[in-house]
Amino acid sequence: MAYKKVEHYDEKITSGLTGNYKNALALLGEDPDREGLLKTPERVAKAMQFLTQGYDMDARAILDSAKFHEDVSEMILVKDIEIYSLCEHHMLPFFGKAHVAYIPNGWITGLSKIARVVDVYSRRLQVQERLTTQILHAIKESLNPLGVAVVIEASHLCMMMRGVQKQNSVTTTSAFWGEFEKNETRSEFVKLISSKLH
Repeated sequence: MAYKKVEHYDEKITSGLTGNYKNALALLGEDPDREGLLKTPERVAKAMQFLTQGYDMDARAILDSAKFHEDVSEMILVKDIEIYSLCEHHMLPFFGKAHVAYIPNGWITGLSKIARVVDVYSRRLQVQERLTTQILHAIKESLNPLGVAVVIEASHLCMMMRGVQKQNSVTTTSAFWGEFEKNETRSEFVKLISSKLH
């Protein structure tokens, strides 16, 4: 599947979701025909299509679109990549930062493509644990590097706004493969992502 950026909204999906969101508003006790809510169902329908556009994207195609042969074998790190995703259990947002590194084995990719891969998987209904490993596997399979490391730090509105209501909680997940399974390399990565110098 080729890399496809969503430039428009599917009218059939928009129409179906709009009707469902209008019904949901009524079930919640609101009047979907009052002035402030007239366009809300359609806006939410379009927002949900945007927030889940990752289903129509191919992470490997993105990486392969800017793949270059380079004889380097030092760590490449892109840190503080903003992520915005939807928890698949409550469809509430979680947001934070991803730190992604790999050690090339003859091939590199454009730096922006790493951030795009993060978007591919975060723009789906997700759990943070799976998101972390999906990013790792996409880079591993496309670039065949010597190692890959991914750490995600995120705040989850499903914990902050409802349930236990812990507003200051942050969830950290990590995945390491290859050279990053070695303590020395992993420690270097962790030190670099902890540094405030940019």
